[in-house]
Amino acid sequence: MRVVTLLPMTAIPRKSASPNSFRLTEKFVLLLAFSAFITLCFGAIFFLPDSSKLLSGVLSHSSSVETDSRTGTDSVSSINRMGIDERKLFKIREDHEKVLREAIDRLQKQPDEIRRDITSEKEKVAGAGFRKRGTVNNLPVVEYLRPPGATGREPSDTDAAEKRAKIKEMMQFAWENYKRYAWGCNELRPVSKQGHSSNLFGSLQGATIVDSLDTLYIMEMYEEFEAAAEWVQTHLDFNVNAEVSVFEVNIRFVGGLLSAYYLSGKEVFRRKAVELGLKLLPAFQTPSGVPWALLNLSSGVGRNWPWASGGSSILAEYGTLHLEFVHLSKLSGKAVFAQKVMNIRKVLNRLDKPQGLYPNYLNPSSAQWGQHHVSVGGLGDSFYEYLLKAWLMSDKADEEGKRLYFDALQAIESNMIRKSRGGLTYIAEWKGGLLEHKMGHLTCFTGGMFALGADGAPSDRRERHVELAAEIARTCHESYARTHLKLGPEAFRFDGGVEAIATRQNEKYFILRPEVIETYMYLWRFTHDPKYRQWGWEVVQALDRHCKVEGGYSGVRDVYADHPSHDDVQQSFFLAETLKYLYLLFSEDDHLPLEHWVFNTEAHPLPVIRREHTPKLHPQQ
Repeated sequence: MRVVTLLPMTAIPRKSASPNSFRLTEKFVLLLAFSAFITLCFGAIFFLPDSSKLLSGVLSHSSSVETDSRTGTDSVSSINRMGIDERKLFKIREDHEKVLREAIDRLQKQPDEIRRDITSEKEKVAGAGFRKRGTVNNLPVVEYLRPPGATGREPSDTDAAEKRAKIKEMMQFAWENYKRYAWGCNELRPVSKQGHSSNLFGSLQGATIVDSLDTLYIMEMYEEFEAAAEWVQTHLDFNVNAEVSVFEVNIRFVGGLLSAYYLSGKEVFRRKAVELGLKLLPAFQTPSGVPWALLNLSSGVGRNWPWASGGSSILAEYGTLHLEFVHLSKLSGKAVFAQKVMNIRKVLNRLDKPQGLYPNYLNPSSAQWGQHHVSVGGLGDSFYEYLLKAWLMSDKADEEGKRLYFDALQAIESNMIRKSRGGLTYIAEWKGGLLEHKMGHLTCFTGGMFALGADGAPSDRRERHVELAAEIARTCHESYARTHLKLGPEAFRFDGGVEAIATRQNEKYFILRPEVIETYMYLWRFTHDPKYRQWGWEVVQALDRHCKVEGGYSGVRDVYADHPSHDDVQQSFFLAETLKYLYLLFSEDDHLPLEHWVFNTEAHPLPVIRREHTPKLHPQQ
């Protein structure tokens, strides 16, 4: 704030009365008066009776003046010799023509487009004011009620309890090394023992802290949780000149803060989540309302990844905002968050889908598909997950989300799900009608998704969805079992005589990903088949044997090598997802029960939003 604005009026040095030295308030009054005069003039031209004749008369008069001025032998010289009055009339004609063009353009727009333009302008003003203030004020009073199962109990099975205790030790080891060597940084380099940050977050800091909050709470590491909460209170700052991934910041930071609030009730997490949500709103300022992939948190300027097809937004990114933004509306009292994500559905509903499939690329300016490449792994994965979970999180009130999910699933099953000669079910990638028989590690989450949604499937499809879930889990387990390190590759193929094996060097790495463990956890919850706990324990042993280093846990570059070569990154999602899902795999079912909680795609649990209890209307007697 400028000091001069705090001084009394008499302390402000008075300037000369020349027109060039008006005070700010005087300039503002003059500007208002001038604006009112212009508005009156234009109103008279457009809205008075016979205004069209009046306007045409002015335009024809100015045209005749221009014509008269060009009657000499040298028209250019004539224009140069126009008098002051003629120049003014020429300028008036130009201005009026411009206004007419703008009016015609506006009248040709649909009412929805006009309303969207007005809303966009209001948001720009509000967003600019917010970015200037950098704080959140006047949040509504919310009665905090912790949903059931925020903390669990000791597993009744002794073996499960011991294995769960081991997983908690792994979390403690990962956390303590992050705290020792990289506190406040986004991630840890456990080999070189220093901080690390990818370009996903720009200069925004603290990804591991925010991503780990709910894991610390769930594992009852309360001292560590309080230290993390203190850092969030005093150091988590969104007023930075940073270009960030909207998707990654939403699922890790917004999701992590929301989950920490719902688990602990600490108001700082609600306030920070809403503050960050407001910072992300300018990403939606595109002609279609489909958000940019990248956003500068300071300027509000957005853009898409340079490598994306035709400047497109990515399906898995703009389609993975729904859960968090609905909760932001609930906690902030601001409907704009939910409106933004619901508008994305409207855009998608208007588009034709090739074979009923959703391409990975959508241009946010034209609202048209880009390259017809469909994947249920990278670039597409969590879009489908959020359709299902939007329905579940709404207490099964979001019927549109349910319909979109099962329609998409039917198209995927018809066009992309195949079985290998060896009997392994996999989900290929669809490229303009041709299949690439490759399945990514990211795609392995679908086993859990199929199981989670099976109960809501059409009655004649429920059993098939349960079978698909188990088959995908088996395929992904095989991708682990067929490596030397017993850890899964980034992608594996079903061609050239190989099955569930990575054949390209750039697909052989493992970066501590959670998707296979996620599927094991869901299938354990729904079936209690002991093989899922056994498969999960195999992963625990492989992580401890090959990924644990002196300073934490590291990914490896080649899962088929005899000896691991570490990539020197302890990903924040290792603490947020991998270790959390492992811990829950060996927990009782009433620890974060699935009827009360929905996990976002970063494994941050968000509570189901119960339907409002409205009184029943009885017919009059």
